[in-house]
This record gives sequence, C-alpha cells and structure tokens, in this order.
Amino acid sequence: MKRLWLLFSQTVTVLVAAYFVVATLQPDWVRRGTTLSGAGIALMEAPPAPLAEPAPGSLSGAARKAAPAVVSINTSKTAVRNPRSNDPWFQFFFGDQADQQTQAGLGSGVIISPDGYILTNNHVVEGADEIEVTLTDSRRARARVIGTDPETDLAILKVELDKLPVIVLGNSDLLEVGDRVLAIGNPFGVGQTVTGGIVSALGRTQLGINTFENFIQTDAAINPGNSGGALVDVHGNLLGINTAIYSRSGGSMGIGFAIPVSTAKMVLDGIVKDGQVTRGWIGVEPSELSPELAETFGVKATEGVIVTGVLQDGPGAVAGIRPGDVIVRVAGASINSVPNLLSTVAALKPGQAATFEVQRAGQMVELNVTPGLRPMARRPVRR
Repeated sequence: MKRLWLLFSQTVTVLVAAYFVVATLQPDWVRRGTTLSGAGIALMEAPPAPLAEPAPGSLSGAARKAAPAVVSINTSKTAVRNPRSNDPWFQFFFGDQADQQTQAGLGSGVIISPDGYILTNNHVVEGADEIEVTLTDSRRARARVIGTDPETDLAILKVELDKLPVIVLGNSDLLEVGDRVLAIGNPFGVGQTVTGGIVSALGRTQLGINTFENFIQTDAAINPGNSGGALVDVHGNLLGINTAIYSRSGGSMGIGFAIPVSTAKMVLDGIVKDGQVTRGWIGVEPSELSPELAETFGVKATEGVIVTGVLQDGPGAVAGIRPGDVIVRVAGASINSVPNLLSTVAALKPGQAATFEVQRAGQMVELNVTPGLRPMARRPVRR
C-alpha cells in the first residue's frame, strides 16, 4: 500500500513540475483555446466554424439565398391643395395654409423574374405618384405599375435593371402546419430584416381583408413595412407574399398573414397576359347557411351556401337561380362557405357553361350557368 502511495505521489509531482516548465517556456501551449482581450484578460472563445458548415438548425442558407431578391419600396404622393386656400375669406377664417407635404409610403417587394417583374401588395403602391425600388446592393430604380388586383391585394411592378437577383418560386400547396418559414422585408424602414417562425394555419378566410382570401398564417414577426415582402421555406423558396397582421398595438403579435404563391402566380399571369385577372361571375349575393336563413326561405338544407339576392338579368338570374336556393356544388366541387363559392366561381371560365347543383325547398335542381366576366373592383385609396 505504501509503495502504491509513493508511486502516485511521485507521478503527481512529475506532472505538476512538467506543467510549470511548459507554462514557463511555452505559455501559448497552455493558453490554447483562450484569447487575450485588449486589457490582457484571458478569454475562452469558440473555435471558428468552417464557412461551408452553418450551425445546426441555422436557416442562414435560406436567408442568404432569398434575401437579395427582396427589395424595399418607397412611394410618394403629392398631397392635394385645398381649392379654396387662395380665397381671402378662407384664409381669414382658417389661416394661410401652405401646401401639404408629399405623403410617403413604405413597403417591400419580391423580384420574381430576370425581366424585372416585382410582386408586392396593392395597398403598398395604391395611389402612388412615384415608386422607387431599392435593392440589397444599394441600386435604386423607378418602378412602373404593370397592373393591380385589389381583390387579392396584389400588384405587379417592373424595373429596368440588369443582373437582377431572382427568387425561386416554391409550392405553397405542399405546405403543412408546423413547417418552418422566414419572413423577409423592410419593417419600419430600418433595413432588410429576417424573422423566423412556423406555419400556424392554412386556408384562413373571412378575415375581411380581401375579397378572395386563402391566407397562410404564420407567427414569424411581420410589422409595418413588411407588406409585399417574402415568406420563404427552409430552402429559401418563395411560399407567399406577406400582407397583413392581426394587432392591437400596430406591431407584431405573432399573427401574420401571407398570400400563397399559387395565387400570386395566377394574378401575375393574368395581369401580364390580359392586363387584368379574368374571373367568372354569376351575379348573386351569397350568405352562409344558418338555421335562421333556412327557416326564412323554407329550405331544409344542412350544407352549402344560400342565395339571398340575385342581380336582375345577371348570369345567375338568366340560368334560373332564385333567392333561397342553396348552392351545394359547382362543376362537381362541393361548396361549404361563401369564400369557397367565390373562389370556385372565380375559377370558372367566362362564357363557358358549368353545372350548378342547388337545393330548392326540398328537392335538388341542376342548372347550367354561363358565368360572365367579373367586374373589376374599385377600392378607395387608403390614406
């Protein structure tokens, strides 16, 4: 036992002596993994990671891929001078009112084509006299409006620049709740910002934001200035155009909404090809089916959308649709809500008849309805 103890003590003595010799002659060997601050304090720092290997769970690759194609949009609008401002009596009662300053707006956009096409929100550019786009490489250019679609709150701009970064379009139809996403935009004008979150819900409707609603809901922070920016997946592919938030304070509360890229592609093709989005229209006023409305019109339907009004001489009236009819199917597709009916009818080709299955009183009736062209919506300019 004494021999083992003697061997242990001698070994420790040798190791301690070796440490002091190394610390005296080669102090850098001992301090490997530490760095000295400006004040000479030894600090431990993580070793630099290889540039090609992002940290586990990092979405830096997605951000790096998508961010160059997301632009900042600045708009300006000349304020209208009161027509009576030069009247002496007006000036006597209200003072000499100088011209109001130019109103400025802020938003984001996404470059989707090397030809210079940019997707953004209609409310970002609505009523603007001038639109300026700023790229991440600091290039600036005037943009012109190719077309707008107020019913989905989308607009198509175009800039004349070379070597534009272009985002890759993803497939929003394959999204699932829980998928990780990034929101990229220019909130509050502070500069391009990337926030992360998940898909919280799909197919959000009846929010009162647009006529045609099919929103992706996300908890990625979206703030004023993010409108028109990109919602991308973990590969940096475009899934949607950030559009709106639910907030009581004006800032992000974790409930943001984006228009699916599938809708954006349809709007893009319609505007570039025809100058507008072509949608079907039958001229009826639909309402959600409720026990009260069913009792009022004397119908016993439990599913579908009830017609509460029909435009005289409209496509629906010509085909025989009446107030009180419950639309159950359109062209073979089941109808379960007003937004569902609007979207289904909008997808019909104007001038081409489609079969409508309606429940009238206690019996099912089939009607051949030839949709017309949906009138273009006109919205008042947001101020």
